Amino acid sequence: MLFLKGWMNDMEERNLDKALDITSKLIMGEEISRNANIPLYEEYNSNGQVYSCVHSILKKMNLDIYEYDYALYVSPGENNRIFGYSNEELRRELGLKVNKELYLCYYIIYNIIMEFYTDTTTYNYVEFVKLEDVIATVDGSISSIMDWSTGIVLDEVEENSFKQIALMWHDLQAMSVEDSSDVRAARNSKSGYVKIVFNFLENQKLFTQVEGRYYPTNRFRALIENYFDNYKGRIYEILKGKEE
Repeated sequence: MLFLKGWMNDMEERNLDKALDITSKLIMGEEISRNANIPLYEEYNSNGQVYSCVHSILKKMNLDIYEYDYALYVSPGENNRIFGYSNEELRRELGLKVNKELYLCYYIIYNIIMEFYTDTTTYNYVEFVKLEDVIATVDGSISSIMDWSTGIVLDEVEENSFKQIALMWHDLQAMSVEDSSDVRAARNSKSGYVKIVFNFLENQKLFTQVEGRYYPTNRFRALIENYFDNYKGRIYEILKGKEE
């Protein structure tokens, strides 16, 4: 009996150790898949205790775990102050000065997602997007927010409202003179803002760029397909005026 109890304790300790190996590697940005760290990937998929431990540890850390195409990915949960970004940190990362610029970048990201998904069951079979595709998509979605014929009083527009985003975008030229040969990440044109966003998404390993074409990575697909519906629904309600 004592032998059995000791064996069970050893098994629990081993499973916990494996779970900690998996979580630490994921947090450090290492790949765990059928092609990399294969023993850990197999432990996660075949050992129920390891699987449960990994999910429990990550939940305590406010991290979400997703599986896509035989690989594991983690992402910070909402309001995760350790692994996520505050507005100030993200402004610094993107090279922005004020929150309304950041909100515009958030909105551009939303529209980039919409190039590929309308919901998690409806994938738009687009292999890649270009800057001009995103600009056209944002132009189209902005037009559904604002009725320019009625006139807008700027003083009545709140900084964090969609109207403020629309006004900012509307006042930007499509492309700056300096962008004529090579689009630069800058806050002086629509193409410049989109370039700022794509540079960030590339750094986050969500997109890769080849000759001006931006291809979504499996990490992008893993994150979007797992929780896109929740955020897409909230943004949709706000855009349609159903929610403040």
